[in-house]
Amino acid sequence: MQIAVLTFDGFNELDSFIAAGILNRMKAKGWAAYITAPTERVTSMNGVTIERQRPLEFAAQADAVLIGSGIKTLEIAAAPAMLGLIADVPACTDLTTKPWVIEAGVQVLDAPFFARGNVATAGGCLAANYLAAWLIARGAGWSDAAEALHYVAPVGEKDAWIARARDVVAPFLTV
Repeated sequence: MQIAVLTFDGFNELDSFIAAGILNRMKAKGWAAYITAPTERVTSMNGVTIERQRPLEFAAQADAVLIGSGIKTLEIAAAPAMLGLIADVPACTDLTTKPWVIEAGVQVLDAPFFARGNVATAGGCLAANYLAAWLIARGAGWSDAAEALHYVAPVGEKDAWIARARDVVAPFLTV
């Protein structure tokens, strides 16, 4: 599975890097998550400049696309192509971004995660693990998702952390 982690100027490092890091735990099974951006370099909301791994056009070919938040979320969320993806789907987002997403016409839920069909959103930077867990569980199964989460979960809290992630994403997994 090839995954585009859309990353724009003003991006939130946690959104892009946590999701990509967890998803890339599946490399042995042929999965790859790429920082995908419209320009060769993008700078985060905290001044961290990185080089993209794939151009924005890669998103059209990717098997899955994750969209991180940042200080330019309003501009991105209001883009016609983005609104076409989430027009009728409620979304989760962080509290700072929430007013911008509402202004773009999207219903925002007070929840850490929501998915409908192939579209999923997470609310809060540290909810990126829910997006990764959901995507892995859908594409490879819960045992692979749990294994990827186990690697990144805090020592002494691994079982509880994995159980919490499963409780959050399980209602959105199709049988």
